[in-house]
Amino acid sequence: MTVTEPIGLGPIHCLLPGELVPTGDLPEAPDLDTAGRDFLSGCGIDTVGVIEESAGALAARATTEFVHTHPGDVDVLLHVGARAPDVLLGSDVCRAQAEAGLTNAFSFTVDGLGCTGSSAAWGLAADLLRADPGRQRVLITHASRPTGVDRVRPPVTVTGDGAYAMTVERAGSPLLRAHRVETDGTFHDLFRVDYKDSPWYEWREECTSPDRYRFELAMHSNRRLGRLVEEVLADAGAPRSAVATVLMQNVTASAFDFYEELLQLPVHPVCRDNLARYGHLGAMDVVLNLRDLLDRNEVAPGGLVLVLNNSPVAAWAATLWEV
Repeated sequence: MTVTEPIGLGPIHCLLPGELVPTGDLPEAPDLDTAGRDFLSGCGIDTVGVIEESAGALAARATTEFVHTHPGDVDVLLHVGARAPDVLLGSDVCRAQAEAGLTNAFSFTVDGLGCTGSSAAWGLAADLLRADPGRQRVLITHASRPTGVDRVRPPVTVTGDGAYAMTVERAGSPLLRAHRVETDGTFHDLFRVDYKDSPWYEWREECTSPDRYRFELAMHSNRRLGRLVEEVLADAGAPRSAVATVLMQNVTASAFDFYEELLQLPVHPVCRDNLARYGHLGAMDVVLNLRDLLDRNEVAPGGLVLVLNNSPVAAWAATLWEV
């Protein structure tokens, strides 16, 4: 997708935990096997945040706080689905709409894309604005909570808690210059939680093939993201040298090393900082990293920020923002 009219970001509100727990103090840490302990000590995550609220409650709170701080009409409320909804047959997004008082917004959820959901959501938000000149602002919200009790997820990451609300709007800044997203359905069953036959406190995330995750999916991600980067640069008519910095989701420290070598572009240190402090926040990672980068005012006006996102569903996204 090449963006031809000025659509960009509005405010970003992140709801982060006040309590940070060292990963070695997590309840499941003493029960990890040798491989799990090695993973935990080497993943680059020192602490994770804990917020004792459900994902639906967190998303609703982030949305409500955003609306109170940044009042104004919202045309669409777009919820990036949590790992597990609070209720079946209910609606977390409509809960957020009701609690935030967004009576005139049309609300729906983007789901099934894992971490890449936030990137898909801001691309979809831009499409919705271009499709209807009467729309001015799309609000996106998401909350990160573990699926069950365990936060340590070898061989993937360690999950923390948080939530965000942000807008994509006309004449926003940074400007959305180019965006592409892709999926590969052959990886749809790589991770699973058998939830129907057990209570929630027994839910455990299962990787059906760790080798497939480490090698086959990594090879796919290598090819896909490498190509997507070239395509969004071509869409924007920008050379690689115009990229001021790169952001991506926070999974493990080794993932940053992998993609830096792949792309020959440095990942901004804010990603490693947030990984070490908060752990993996699902689809919130790239939003938190982008907010913190913008708050630092390190990128000069006109500079391009490349945001990469991927998930083991599998889905991949590349977005160019112009500061």
